[in-house]
Amino acid sequence: MLKELFLSLISQYTNDADLRQKLWLEIEKNYSGRKRHYHNLKHLENLLAELTELKTIVNNWDAIVLAIFYHDVVYKAHRKDNEEQSALLANTHLQQLNCQAALIDQVNKLILATKSHQLSDDEDVNLFTDADLSILGKDWETYNTYCSNVRKEYAIYPDLLYKPGRKKALQHFLSMHRIFKTEHFYKKYEESAKKNIEREIASL
Repeated sequence: MLKELFLSLISQYTNDADLRQKLWLEIEKNYSGRKRHYHNLKHLENLLAELTELKTIVNNWDAIVLAIFYHDVVYKAHRKDNEEQSALLANTHLQQLNCQAALIDQVNKLILATKSHQLSDDEDVNLFTDADLSILGKDWETYNTYCSNVRKEYAIYPDLLYKPGRKKALQHFLSMHRIFKTEHFYKKYEESAKKNIEREIASL
């Protein structure tokens, strides 16, 4: 489904079948890397499912979909510029597809917003970042699996370093006035997300 969606979307911007296939294979390869335990193709499927429900209220659906595919296309646990590098790669490839500058700028905006998940005056951005955090509000079994997979991605760090860093990140979410910025995601996940986060912090 992901492949078909991506190829169908970018076919609106280029007739170059070889380029379309090349771009998809790069996405598939990056998200299927052996160190990708959470930030993988399943994560993209989850985002797509969450946001497809809201397609009728999204202002720029093409930008949303492209951002889904590219927001974690570069992801290395030891780097702090994954979002910036992902945005740069998206920018390069969307230029190859001859996408308009306004679309490229919006995709970059969506990708970079996942770095801090702050409230935006752009509701598409809020929907996108909320969907990116939706895993926090899932049932405990799903959330616990997410925690385990994130830990695997950070396997290069011993517990002595990982646990304090993870705890700090989780406490940051709890310190927010609201984890989820949109009413849809707030009503759907806010309460369970806080409970899951508190439970994980207690286990660290």
